[in-house]
Amino acid sequence: MASESSTHKAEDFSKSGEIDLAALEKNTSNSLGTVEDPTQPSRDLGLLAIISIGWNICNSWAGIAATLAISIASGGPVTLIYGIIIIFILGGACALSMAEIASVHPTAGGQYHWTSILAPKSASRGLSYWCGAVNVFGWIATSAGFIITFPTMALALASFWHPDYTVETWHVFLIFQAMNFIMVAYNIFLLKRTIWLQDVGFFLSLIAFFVITITCLAESNPKQSSDFVWKEFVNTSGWSSDGVVFLTGLVNPNFIFSGLDGAIHLAEECTNAAVAVPRALVSTVVIGFVTALVFAIGMCYSYHDFDAVLASPFPALEIWYQATSSRNVATFFLVVLNTITLFAISGAIQTASRLTWSFARDDAVVLAPYLSRIHPKWGVPVWSLIANSACVFVLGCVYLGSSTAFNALVSTGIILQQLSFAFPAALMLYRRATGTLNEVMPFTKIGFRLRFGVGPVANVLTIVMALLALVFYDLPVVLPVTVGNMNYSCAVIGVMGLLSLANWFGYATRKYQGPRLEHIN
Repeated sequence: MASESSTHKAEDFSKSGEIDLAALEKNTSNSLGTVEDPTQPSRDLGLLAIISIGWNICNSWAGIAATLAISIASGGPVTLIYGIIIIFILGGACALSMAEIASVHPTAGGQYHWTSILAPKSASRGLSYWCGAVNVFGWIATSAGFIITFPTMALALASFWHPDYTVETWHVFLIFQAMNFIMVAYNIFLLKRTIWLQDVGFFLSLIAFFVITITCLAESNPKQSSDFVWKEFVNTSGWSSDGVVFLTGLVNPNFIFSGLDGAIHLAEECTNAAVAVPRALVSTVVIGFVTALVFAIGMCYSYHDFDAVLASPFPALEIWYQATSSRNVATFFLVVLNTITLFAISGAIQTASRLTWSFARDDAVVLAPYLSRIHPKWGVPVWSLIANSACVFVLGCVYLGSSTAFNALVSTGIILQQLSFAFPAALMLYRRATGTLNEVMPFTKIGFRLRFGVGPVANVLTIVMALLALVFYDLPVVLPVTVGNMNYSCAVIGVMGLLSLANWFGYATRKYQGPRLEHIN
């Protein structure tokens, strides 16, 4: 009877578009675990665990190491170093915007739930659906992007030791699919029994950062000149405008916050989520900025042959080799980096499945009755994990046909992530402008309120970041444009939009009524 009653309240909320704060508070207590709910995952993530997972997904310095090739061709050290500072400001604004809302409404749906809450009732259902679709596709693409780094590094190491070895597309494909299967199996059968492993990943990452950075700076000789590191703009892209090159090259620094919303989608598995999730967001940004900037500066000083770095299939490995003059040390560093990547892959798969599960729980996607189930024994959304893995498998098959098309699929993860942040940020501005923010954000109970005008500024910068990503990350990185170097991100986003539209008219328009009230914290 209690379940039936809450469902009626959810329907009333969805139809009226108004928030009943008393009902909201009551249902919040239910979702926080004071009432048993067999459809909900267990809350077994403490503060350190949620911070560790949020960090392991972004792993900012490791993200820089894995994607150095982009910045090297698009501005060189200037784009990398100054880009990290710019992305810290914009990414920090995104984190603050989301942390403020998450402290009131910590929910696995995250951005699309908040969009439903903040939007005018006439637009709530449609806007929240599209925000959710953008976010789901973004996380599937992000998961594939994380997985592809593993075979990329592994095979770069093989080429490093065996120069005669030629990396074939099918080699990458097989390792990619093996990692996809292994990490999904781990998430289904072992994740809930080994939550502590994420803490290990967090500390391993920080230790590796210190060891690699200090070793390279101490051992490298000669070092790169300060003029080259801080002043010389490298443009090998073919673009005549250095400004365009710099902005397109920001996608590499932007990887320091790839998957920034990871902690948000694990809110319903976190104890005291209203406090823990905002702290996870802020700590990820702060620690990520410091480690990424220090690592980037250290690496830029540690190599002396820029052309060799530019020609390397994995620039970080070449930098480490030049810095230490030891193949064994460079190999060890790359093995550690690839080990850290495993934690990022696991966290991304975990987070993506929780978002898919939440979207299905709200009847927004086909096969929702299956995708919304939590397995009674394993305590995870098994069908959502399998569905996401199937999508990643298909993306891997695209790689067999065209690595360029696959890279476009992966790069859309960053673009769609930023767009999903912009939905609630824009609606927060709308609520502030209309003086109705208190109706949906009970500030008397908020634990992370942005004061002194910080909130509106953070919201505006979040929207700016989304527009920057949407425009410049879709441009080709090099000119002249050919079939092999074209940036197909626009086409990929268009296909994802068509799939979302088909799902809307084929299923969601009849079933989706917006997030159910009892699931909005």
